Amino acid sequence: MLYYLFEYLEQQYQFPGASLFGYLSFRAAVAIILSLLISTIFGKRIIRFLQRKQVGETIRDLGLEGQVEKAGTPTMGGIIIIMATLIPVLLIAKLENTYIILLLVTTIWMGTIGFIDDYIKKFKNDKEGLKGRFKVLGQIGLGIIVGATLYFSSDVTIKEKLPVKERQALLAQNPDIPAAKLFQPEEKSTKTTIPFVKKNEFDYAVLITWINPSLKPYAWIAFILVSIFIITAVSNGANLTDGIDGLAAGSSAIIVLTLGIFAWVSGNIIFSEYLNIMYIPRVEEITIYIAAFVGALVGFLWYNAYPAQVFMGDTGSLTIGGIIAVIAIAVRKEWLIPVLCGIFLAENLSVVMQVSYFKYTRKKYGEGRRIFKMSPLHHHYQKSGYHESKIVTRFWIIGILLAIISIVTLKIR
Repeated sequence: MLYYLFEYLEQQYQFPGASLFGYLSFRAAVAIILSLLISTIFGKRIIRFLQRKQVGETIRDLGLEGQVEKAGTPTMGGIIIIMATLIPVLLIAKLENTYIILLLVTTIWMGTIGFIDDYIKKFKNDKEGLKGRFKVLGQIGLGIIVGATLYFSSDVTIKEKLPVKERQALLAQNPDIPAAKLFQPEEKSTKTTIPFVKKNEFDYAVLITWINPSLKPYAWIAFILVSIFIITAVSNGANLTDGIDGLAAGSSAIIVLTLGIFAWVSGNIIFSEYLNIMYIPRVEEITIYIAAFVGALVGFLWYNAYPAQVFMGDTGSLTIGGIIAVIAIAVRKEWLIPVLCGIFLAENLSVVMQVSYFKYTRKKYGEGRRIFKMSPLHHHYQKSGYHESKIVTRFWIIGILLAIISIVTLKIR
């Protein structure tokens, strides 16, 4: 809203300083500052409200050190993250941008699912919360919305570079030719990028055209199915990671900040040309959303760091996972998720491996055996005697390393 106000003031009255809102970097800086202030200042008030409503965490006795002390700590703190993200975005972003609209829908959609789950747990005294099948249906529904929007929207396009010989000829004629002249016109495409590969573009249409080339118009089916899988996997991974103080929020901030770099360079024609990566018009506006989201996560950490004064609950963890998945798909870096979201992947795999191995050994030997002392993975290290602060810090360090590796893929392939 402020963006449109200052745009009007600048155009009509040449209002001093109004032109600053035309710069993406300035708006991103304002977004992160606003979200930090909102999450830290109003976060305390929300925590007090949750305490008054007795929205405390119910702790199962798993024999973990410091577990009993967490009983009664307010949960549903994901509301802080959602509020601190949405307010700056609504004030500063270009709200007609398809990518921004999609992220707003994602935040509200996944936040609602998580809120219902937490509400059932706390106010209906049902430890199971929202039934798993309804969560999955919600994730599938969002996957359909995201996949269909990105496939059918006329605003979601890419611009590919001109053939090498044509580019060389243009550069020979004019070495100072604008970067925009070295790209083909915008086009709809189901192409994405694969890390560590020289020819790193992959077209999802291949998943269906190998049967018959005439099936290309139905490539949207494959694209939507991929979107559903990614959103479901990442949101569940974030949910499993939210098990000890600060782990999910800190890890997610690292991941989202890295995606912000990808969004920035992918939406800038000069950076895209220099880095030889896919240029995605209008995707740079996601940077505003990411800035607000990072600020909200860091601000939430003020209260969620050990010893936590509030937990995010499913309201926060499912929303975080959904947003990360949609951003990755939008900037066409979803194949990088196993690396960038390696913490989420490890947490997910530890649960799958533990459950599968337990069932297999119980069937074969009559008693279930375990690979880890406890899953998800962070609980294994707790059982091994590590303090949760040390576990969180080391997971963050690994997350930073994975983020650096992900950024390096821009040039190493």
